[in-house]
Amino acid sequence: MEEPRKKKVIIVGIPGVGKSTIISNATEILQNIGTTIRTVVFGTVMFEEAKKLGINDRDHLRKLSIEVQQKLQAMTAHYISSLNESVVVVDTHLFIKTPSGYYPGLPMNLILKINPDRLILVTADSEEILRRRNKDNTRTRDTITDEEIKRDLDVSLSMISCLSILTGAPFEIIYNHDNMIDSATSLMVELLKKSN
Repeated sequence: MEEPRKKKVIIVGIPGVGKSTIISNATEILQNIGTTIRTVVFGTVMFEEAKKLGINDRDHLRKLSIEVQQKLQAMTAHYISSLNESVVVVDTHLFIKTPSGYYPGLPMNLILKINPDRLILVTADSEEILRRRNKDNTRTRDTITDEEIKRDLDVSLSMISCLSILTGAPFEIIYNHDNMIDSATSLMVELLKKSN
């Protein structure tokens, strides 16, 4: 008898949209109803690999050379593709801003290796994102303007569309407006249930 295929869902969004909070809330709800689900934070796995290279600050990852980032990304994609849970959620970013310009967080070779079944973009209004970033003291964020956030949101829509074309995986957009985290979480739960 053939084993059921493992499902992989990639969830993306620029910093400040509330992506990780929604993922955490949705995962907890699904685990409580018996879904075998695992969340992997792409950047955390990359950072664990980077520590082996002597990098001790996660916020320095985006400042590494493209070559080093590519090596770390490949190692992370290999790890994710080996996971056995029935649903694997990958929490990541579509791009990294580098001195060379926008660098894809999921270049074609990686997205095809992970082979997602569904793509989800979490977003919000630029003003909401800017306000949230300015309140967040837990990370060292680059200073950014409302106009830059709007551009990043535009780039996000373009990139998720491209990933959908490359993989054949459908994509959904979840809006996480201020004081609407519960409805955004409910929508995430429904989308992840469809992936089970």
